[in-house]
Amino acid sequence: MNTFAHCPEIVAKENLSTLKFAVEDVLLLPAQKQWRRFEAERATTLGNGYHGKVDIYFQTADGATKRVYTTVWANDAEHISLKSGAAIPLRSVLGFDFY
Repeated sequence: MNTFAHCPEIVAKENLSTLKFAVEDVLLLPAQKQWRRFEAERATTLGNGYHGKVDIYFQTADGATKRVYTTVWANDAEHISLKSGAAIPLRSVLGFDFY
């Protein structure tokens, strides 16, 4: 379920390469970061096993919250790789919505 109070700007996955991301993690607590890793794994399983899409909420370097609706193909400790070949730094991800 979407826990974001405002409506973030929707970004096409093809435009992700034009965005700049902060070096700092957007999440502060270790438990939040652990949950984000779990959700990234879940999104990857959904993408690979069922070709399912998710909304990924993330923050850019200027502090703006954005959203992309896409299929996640892979993830590691540093990035989430998307179907389009684009990637989002995991440190910039605020959360996911699953459908």
